Amino acid sequence: MITLTQLEYIVAVDTYRHFGKAAESCFITQPTLSMQIKKLEEDLEIIIFDRSKQPLIPTDVGQQLIDQARVVLNQSEELNQIVQDYKNQISGMLRIGIIPTLAPYLLPVFIGRYKKKYPNILIKVVEKTTHEIIHLLHKDLIDVGILVTPLKEEKILEKPLFYEEMLIYINPENKLYQKKDITLQDIATPEIWLLSDGHCFRDQVVNLCSFLGSVDKQLPFHFEAGSLETLMNIVDQDGGITLIPELATLTMSEKRKENVRYFSNLKPLREVSLAYSRHFAKHRLINLLWSEIKEAIPEELQNEQRGTVVEWK
Repeated sequence: MITLTQLEYIVAVDTYRHFGKAAESCFITQPTLSMQIKKLEEDLEIIIFDRSKQPLIPTDVGQQLIDQARVVLNQSEELNQIVQDYKNQISGMLRIGIIPTLAPYLLPVFIGRYKKKYPNILIKVVEKTTHEIIHLLHKDLIDVGILVTPLKEEKILEKPLFYEEMLIYINPENKLYQKKDITLQDIATPEIWLLSDGHCFRDQVVNLCSFLGSVDKQLPFHFEAGSLETLMNIVDQDGGITLIPELATLTMSEKRKENVRYFSNLKPLREVSLAYSRHFAKHRLINLLWSEIKEAIPEELQNEQRGTVVEWK
């Protein structure tokens, strides 16, 4: 008979593609994990993992078994959640992934209050790029992602939170600083600083401006920026412009706010959502998280009709 423990082991091996790391994640020894998987293969008379490959990969039938194992494990977790809901117990672990262009501005707004309101929920937060969060969701290594949508990813559901405007941050010596009306054409300039590849906000800026080839040619140096705060510091010191999300202005100093400008011909927005697996078992926890963030965000940011959503994919 197949046990839930054996299913957990084969899912762990598929996730890490390494017996040692999988055993560590399951808090058992590698020989114990290997023995259990070998026993499962013998009982089912199939080979689940091709051990001749490095990293090891599932066989065709093994992959089908692993995919179904993920469904069964999620449904098992959902059974436990049904019991907790019946007992009105709000508890459990919530593993959250959040993108770097949201983390410093959004987390401080809600995470402390969420933890105080629900002390029995163990919260683990990791800061990752969008592609990394999607990968972690597919592998069930996190429960929910807070990121920019739409993702258009199979097996991932999206629950929109708010729509923040994309704004312009300008050095006072830049020619656009004194310009009353700033258009998309104005910022399609080699003087714009962008985040490094892998950040969806960079892709949104590129999609918004429909340019990329001339970027960096008139900048004082080439820089692969990993954070918006770094870009704003560089704009302050070395000139040029960059784009920032609206949340970044909520805690910004009054002096810095003088460098923020709005587009005159368009109000570009980025849609921020919770994303989670279709088999996500912690429905109650994710709904509580959604409600807590919505409560913390200004009401005007929750209106999708306030502008035009810019996709990044």
